[in-house]
Amino acid sequence: MAITDFIGQMIQNPMLLVSTVLTLGVILVNGWTDAPNAIATCVSTRAIGVRKAIIMAAIFNFLGVFVMTSINASVAATIYNMVDFGNNSGNALIALCAAMSAIVIWATAAWYFGIPTSESHALIAGISGAAVAVNNSFDGIKGAEWIKVLYGIVLSTLLGFVLGFISSKITVFIFQNKNRLKSEKFFSGAQITGGAAMAFMHGAQDGQKFMAIFLLGAALVKGESTGSFEGTPPFWLMILVSLIMGLGTSIGGYRIIKSVGMDMVKLKPYQGFAADFAATLCLLLSSLTGIPVSTTHTKTTSIMGVGAARRMSNVNWGVVKELVFTWIFTFPGCGLLGYIMAKLFIMIFG
Repeated sequence: MAITDFIGQMIQNPMLLVSTVLTLGVILVNGWTDAPNAIATCVSTRAIGVRKAIIMAAIFNFLGVFVMTSINASVAATIYNMVDFGNNSGNALIALCAAMSAIVIWATAAWYFGIPTSESHALIAGISGAAVAVNNSFDGIKGAEWIKVLYGIVLSTLLGFVLGFISSKITVFIFQNKNRLKSEKFFSGAQITGGAAMAFMHGAQDGQKFMAIFLLGAALVKGESTGSFEGTPPFWLMILVSLIMGLGTSIGGYRIIKSVGMDMVKLKPYQGFAADFAATLCLLLSSLTGIPVSTTHTKTTSIMGVGAARRMSNVNWGVVKELVFTWIFTFPGCGLLGYIMAKLFIMIFG
């Protein structure tokens, strides 16, 4: 799809314009609430300054969107095929707008309280709640794609923690007899590399999810309530998503960086490296298999695993408990909000 065609569709259908603006809003919120998780560890250990880290995150987010989507766009396909908004294309677009509104409200509230909520889970819950509302039943939910979400929760939780624990143990074993000053210098550089890798994988995962929403909106305008995702998203869309995500990170990332990288576990440079390595590996596996996982979820559990590898008391379990409750309530909370907003929007604009 050429950008001129997409702009033409927006001019002809104002609801697509509204949907596009709201989706850009969700991407912006993702940038300041989700993307900072990628650079939280390297900033908290002072391997790199906040401003430089944000610039690095913006660059590697774009590279992640572009490179991974060109290789494998299966995550975008999963999100695109997750729901069926019914046969009424007008109400379907209205419901999509409502879902985006619900996600912005949910994520902004989480950012205000400094809680690193999962934008991925909010996106999935929001569009699912809206699909239920527009169909007046659960017929709009596609179970086969939702199973991948459940796999993703298990994968990011268990694998993230286990890989964090193991990578920390292996790192300590390899460097236990090395010169401490040289080791710390190595890990400072390795932390920056790890932060760049995490930003790359964040773009690979979350960038694809939002591109799927853009393409879904364009399909709904044509009256296609469901269908198969084919091909690779257009290059202009990759650039747009990356730029808005980077802008969001530059606006309000510090709160999340503090919550994840400083409050939950007091990290040393080698621990930050181990956490980034574990989370990157987990995200790469998920992206290649088309499983949509939460970058926040994966990074946080890997940090927990790293902290627990040294001693369980190193982890601030109060912060962990708060995060777990947030994750648990995101699906029903944002799903219900998406449902209510969809019903309200259809009542007003339908």
